[in-house]
Formats: sequence, C-alpha cells, structure tokens
Amino acid sequence: MRNPVVVGVTGTSAGLAAARLAAREAVSRGCQLRVIHAFTWPVPGLPGAGVDYDRARRAASQVVEEAVASAKRSTPRVRVTGQLVDGLPDRVLLRLSRSSVLLVLGDDGLATTPWLPPASVLVQTVARSFCPVLVARGPRPPSGVVMAAVDGSASGQLALRHAVAEGRRRKIGVEVVHVVQEYNGRHEEQGRRILADALAAVPELGRVRTRVLAGEPGPSLVHASSRARVIVLGPRGMRGAGLLGSVAREVLHRAASPTIFVHGRAVPGQRTPSGTGLQSLAR
Repeated sequence: MRNPVVVGVTGTSAGLAAARLAAREAVSRGCQLRVIHAFTWPVPGLPGAGVDYDRARRAASQVVEEAVASAKRSTPRVRVTGQLVDGLPDRVLLRLSRSSVLLVLGDDGLATTPWLPPASVLVQTVARSFCPVLVARGPRPPSGVVMAAVDGSASGQLALRHAVAEGRRRKIGVEVVHVVQEYNGRHEEQGRRILADALAAVPELGRVRTRVLAGEPGPSLVHASSRARVIVLGPRGMRGAGLLGSVAREVLHRAASPTIFVHGRAVPGQRTPSGTGLQSLAR
C-alpha cells in the first residue's frame, strides 16, 4: 500500500480547505487520505483543565468527522479515514511525516498575522518534517504553473526535482525562478547562470520556462506566487541554518498560492516548545 497523504485539521475553515485540497492530492497520487486532529488534555492546574474531558473529546472527534465529510463531498473518489490522535500536535505530525508521502496543513489566516512564532505548529512542521509539506491557501487552488524557486543550494535543487514531478502529475507547465537583488547586466547574468546550472542537474526536466526576478527574494516570490498554481521551495537556502530561512519564512507567511516545502532531511534537534493543541497551528 502506498504511503498516505496526511492532513492536520483544526476545526477552522482553513482546516476544512486543507482537507479538500488534501483529498485531491491523495486521489491524484492514487493513495489514501488520513485526516488527523491532535488531542491533548490539559495538565491539572493549568487553564482549561476543568473542562469536561468527555465533552472536549467529543468536540475534537467532531472536528475530524466534519473534515472527513468535507473531503468526501469535494472529492467523492477519495479513500479517507479520520483519526483523533493523542499528543502534542507538532510531535504527532512529525511522527506521521516519517511514513507519509505528503503533509497538508491550512494557513489559518497567516497573512493577517504580523509575525510567525517559531514555536507554532505550522513553523515547526514545515521546518522539521520528514516529507514535503503543502500549506493550503484560500478556498480553492489558483490556476497557473508549478513554480520552483532555486538559489543554487541543494535545497533549491530538491525543490526543482519535486516541481518537475508535480508538473507531470498535474499536467501543467513548470516555471523556474531565481531572484537577484538588482536587475542589471551583471546580476542578470549571474541569475541566468544559477538557473542554467540548476536545470542542467535535472536532465529529466524537459522544456520549462525560466525567469530572473529582481528585488528582495522573499517579497519577490510572494508577489510571483499570485500567478502560480503552487510554488515549491526548500525550507532553508544557501546557509542551511536555523528552522526556516528568511525567504521560506516570508513565503510561508504571505504566499498567495498553495506552497510546498520540500525536505532533503529533517532537523529534529531544533525543537522549541509548542502549543498544547493543533489549534495553535498559526499562533
């Protein structure tokens, strides 16, 4: 049996949108969809510890049931199961990422928040997952190409290979972009060289469109994402340090299209304390 697509749901409209997108992703891959909600009962003495346990668990189960029903309505052919999993949400998702083909999460209105807390479930999962993470945006996927962002790093090369596979599976074009600080002759030549080297390392790529963008990398990719069906990049760039690179953080925070963060390896040693429920996803 193929590894499943796993979607983490929160009881929000963004979580339901993620479940619908995950259903389409599972069907297109010919695999099962698992709808997951992480349930953690508060420690005695902490806020929320006095809430009736059975009532809270029933409410959490309803979150899963609603997401499963939404996935089935949107994509009737999907094979889907739902599960309430006990544990901290980031730990649950990271454990499941070891045996998943894809993790899907909703953005829960990220673009309206001023910053991304490193301890949020979304940041922790995008940064440390063992499989690619797809962050859903809005009520439906936009039209457009698969856009791959490359920067000359190994992480960017992985993103390009993944984008090629996405383009073939979706039967749509691939656009490969690189961002330079200034659009002049020297910087454009450097950008073209980085693009050429990236493409040369993927002989199965075929014909693609390439583009050199000018400006700050993060905002430039956010702007470009408005014309992509999905944008694909690595969670860290040339330096490869920290949970997320500055460009990945900007794209995670504000991209207009669904975004896939591709991993070559996870960084399990860089965990920070997280919230106690999957509801803390974007907080």
